[in-house]
Amino acid sequence: MFQEEVKEIGGLRLHVIPTKKYKTNTLVLKMKAPLCEHDVTMRAMIPYVLQSATERHPSMGALRTYLDELYGATLQVDLAKKGEHHIITIRMDIANEKFLGGTSPLLRDALTLLSDMLFCPLTEQGGFSVSIVEQEKRALKQKIQSLFDDKMRYAQHRLIEEMYKGSPYALDVHGKLQNVDPIDAKRLYEHYEYMLKHDEIDLYIVGDVMLADVEHDVAERFSLAARPSRSTSTSSLPKRTHVQEVVEKQDVKQGKLHLGYRTNITYSDVDYDALQVWNGIFGGFAHSKLFIHVREKASLAYYAASRIESHQGMMMVMAGIEPSNYNRALEIIHAQAEAMRTGQFSDEEIIQTKAVIRNQLLETVDTARGMIEISYHNVMATRQRPLDEWLEGIEKVTREDIVRIGEKIELDTIYFLTEKDGEKQ
Repeated sequence: MFQEEVKEIGGLRLHVIPTKKYKTNTLVLKMKAPLCEHDVTMRAMIPYVLQSATERHPSMGALRTYLDELYGATLQVDLAKKGEHHIITIRMDIANEKFLGGTSPLLRDALTLLSDMLFCPLTEQGGFSVSIVEQEKRALKQKIQSLFDDKMRYAQHRLIEEMYKGSPYALDVHGKLQNVDPIDAKRLYEHYEYMLKHDEIDLYIVGDVMLADVEHDVAERFSLAARPSRSTSTSSLPKRTHVQEVVEKQDVKQGKLHLGYRTNITYSDVDYDALQVWNGIFGGFAHSKLFIHVREKASLAYYAASRIESHQGMMMVMAGIEPSNYNRALEIIHAQAEAMRTGQFSDEEIIQTKAVIRNQLLETVDTARGMIEISYHNVMATRQRPLDEWLEGIEKVTREDIVRIGEKIELDTIYFLTEKDGEKQ
C-alpha cells in the first residue's frame, strides 16, 4: 500500500508518494487534454521536441551529457490514450542524494531540468527549433507507418477505428500521417503555448521525500495559471441494431480476429471490480476460458485473450488464427461469452482469478511507475479508489455480480484481417 500527498499549486496538481523502497527519486509529469483530430498529431510530436533541447542545453547531445552529470539520470517521454483523452508523459529517474557522498541537490536539479523543458525549450524566431521539428516529423511518420507492419497492433487500431467511427476514441495516439507535413516549427510552438494554458497537468514525485520538502521548489519552478477541471465523461455511441462485421484483406499469413464489446462499465462505476473478475475468467489470463478453449483445446489460435479499456467501457478480444478457422474460432468465442453470462464457471476459477488480479495489483505498486499509474486512474476518473479499497472490492465480488454484469456486455464489432486469396470458413 502507499500513501499520497496532493497539493494544488496554481495550474499544477502536485502528487508526492513518500517511500523508502528505492535509492532513486522518480518524477513524472502528465499533460492531459481531450482527443481531437485537429491537434492530436501536433500533440504527438511535442514531448519528443521538448526532450531534444532546452535553452540551457541547446542540443540533444548537451542534454544527454547533463543527464550523465546528474549521476546518470534518465529521461523518457511517452504518449497514451485513456478514454477520450490524450496523455503526454515525461519521466525522470534520478539518484537520491541522501545515498551519495556529495551534497549536490539532485532532486532540485531534476525539477529545474523538467521546468526548463516545459517553460524554456529551445526556440528560434518565435517557434521551436526548425531542425528539431523536421527531425521529429520524420520520426513521427516512421512511428505512424510502423503500425501497419505490426499486424496485431494494426488490427487493434482498425477495430477501434471501425467501432468508434466519428468518435474521438477512434483517433490513434500518434495522429494521422497526412497531418504531419503541414506542421511547422512556429505553428507547433503556438499550439504548445495553448497546451500550457489549457492542459490538465499533474506532477508526481515518488521517493524518500515528503511534500513539505519539495512544495517550495515546485511552486518556484512551475508557475501555471489555474484552470478548471474538464469532464472525464465519454461520448455515447448510438446503439447498433446488429453486430458490425469488417473483413480486410492484406498480404498476411496469419489472420487477426479482433472483437469489440461495449461493457457499459468504466473505472468510475461500482461494477468495475466485477468487470475485472469477469474479464479475468473470460480471457484476461493464461487460465482463462479463451486461452483454454480457443488455443489449448481446439488448437485454433496462436494467441487468444481479452482486455478491458478501463476509461472507455470497452472490452477487446484478440486471436491470431489461420484464415480458414474464422467461423470455428468465432463460434467458440461466442460460446465462452455465453458461458460467462449463464454462470458456467467454477468457484475455483473465481478464486484463481481474484488471486491473479490481487497479485498483479500488488506487483504494480511495487514500482514507482506502477504507483503513479494507479494514482492517475483516480485523476482520470475523478474518483478516489485507494488500493486497499480496490483489493477489498475484488474480494467482495460474488458469482451473482459476475453473472449480472455479463448482461451489460454487448458485442459491437467483429474485425478480421485475413490473407488476400483466403476465404473465411
